[in-house]
Amino acid sequence: MAVVFKRPHALRDVPMHYCPGCTHGIIHRLIAEVLDELDIEGKTIGVSPVGCTYNNYEYFNCDMQQAAHGRAPAVATGIKRVHPDKVVFTYQGDGDLAAIGTAEIVHAATRGEKITTIFVNNAIYGMTSGQMAPTTLINQVTTTTPYGRKPELHGYPIRVCELLSTLDGAVFVERVSMHDIKNIMNAKKAIKKAFQVQIAGKGFSIVEVLSTCPTNWGKSPDEALKWLKDNMIPMYPLGNFKGKDLEV
Repeated sequence: MAVVFKRPHALRDVPMHYCPGCTHGIIHRLIAEVLDELDIEGKTIGVSPVGCTYNNYEYFNCDMQQAAHGRAPAVATGIKRVHPDKVVFTYQGDGDLAAIGTAEIVHAATRGEKITTIFVNNAIYGMTSGQMAPTTLINQVTTTTPYGRKPELHGYPIRVCELLSTLDGAVFVERVSMHDIKNIMNAKKAIKKAFQVQIAGKGFSIVEVLSTCPTNWGKSPDEALKWLKDNMIPMYPLGNFKGKDLEV
């Protein structure tokens, strides 16, 4: 029998704790496939802060380091400067990266730290029961915006890729999505390019991944994928914002 699908070596063979329909597991697999293809599992160190993926050190076979909420870029900076020969990545959600960790990600990018960030944007605080996040859409209902997010009360959503792409130290910036197979494959290409940019010593790289949170959105997995496509992409357009033609 021909083998058409197998688990990447960089991803451990253990059950994951994520809710049904959550796309974190798919994103983990894409990262693991890239680590395998680039043959860098043994020299990679991942950093995860607080959030739904706080314990993804259970899932990756590479070395992993825990960080305090929002501090993954600072921790990753320290690791990379001490071990410049290692490949260092952070895995962060929108509540972590775009709220308590805003200063860390902005300054890591503006310094051009040679790290890679995988930024998962599901427009809500997933781990702590569905509060409004910095990326929550206008009129989106959350546990802390029961009548929807209102600009006059809560401000506007933060577009992280657009923000970071203005910084000279950020050399590769791209936004992708998990809502269908074609876009999942595009996401893998972007993640691979981001790691290659780091390996080539070019500077800071980030891939923003639009993801679902069926549990806190109050939707089925299928409904959540459609909601992402219909509502999140108009606010957060997909594409490369910087470094598309960068040679690595």
